[in-house]
Amino acid sequence: MMMSYNGGGRALEREDESAEASKRAPRRALDEARLRQQAIGVKLRQMFDRVVNEPVPDEFLDILRRHDEQAKGGDDK
Repeated sequence: MMMSYNGGGRALEREDESAEASKRAPRRALDEARLRQQAIGVKLRQMFDRVVNEPVPDEFLDILRRHDEQAKGGDDK
């Protein structure tokens, strides 16, 4: 939007404000994207921490024990 100078300085102020607003818009979008990424990262870390702290199922522990016993028995041969 081009406005000519009317002697009062208002037209130039509007032009400057418009230019500043157009410069801020990409930065605002970038800041919002970074905030979303940080929020996603926080949620993923929380989810990972919950999974890591879950107890190991008994069936899986049995499989590991059997494997260890077989591995020990195979070393003797």
